[in-house]
Amino acid sequence: MKELVFATNNLHKLKEIRSLLPDGYHVAGLRDVGITAEIPEDHLTLEENAFQKAEYVYNQLGLSCFADDTGLEIDALNGEPGVFSARYSRIGDPVYPEMEVAAGNIRKVLEKMDGLENRRARFRTVIALILDGKRHAFEGSVEGKIIREVRGAEGFGYDPIFIPEDRELTFAEMELEQKNRVSHRARAFGRLTEFLVRPGTTGNGV
Repeated sequence: MKELVFATNNLHKLKEIRSLLPDGYHVAGLRDVGITAEIPEDHLTLEENAFQKAEYVYNQLGLSCFADDTGLEIDALNGEPGVFSARYSRIGDPVYPEMEVAAGNIRKVLEKMDGLENRRARFRTVIALILDGKRHAFEGSVEGKIIREVRGAEGFGYDPIFIPEDRELTFAEMELEQKNRVSHRARAFGRLTEFLVRPGTTGNGV
């Protein structure tokens, strides 16, 4: 059994990823390996943030590890929230300091898009892998649209307001298996998985 550390404490992400990786791999989260500190992610691109997290774990433990960073890019908002997606409601806006972050993020997006007809958006995920000291990156994206109200109770983050292209359900209305067939994270991890199974495959390697 090969062990990889996933630089996250997000149990939803761990569940998704464990369902995607091939047999023969065990994925541990940060708490599983004793890392409880908040890992900084203060760069301006998804790739830089992902590598910042992966390198933190690798430097602490010397274990092969990976990290992801995901951004929701909304055309009508000039690409916002983008790299700031996870903390969008907390940036420069005192309205949300006491709110649960995910709900605040959704509310802020819906308020900023009120009255806008162009609802096109995309999710992008970048995975940074450090395997035996070597760096690799893998990307996945999915086009879709932002709806005007929250729908669904599954998933996390912006899932309740995002409908992927050619679908009728939001990510939050889909079962995990259904979401994993089309999601940005599943596509990025599909490239990671292909690389792990067939190391000669480079994907978006760096």
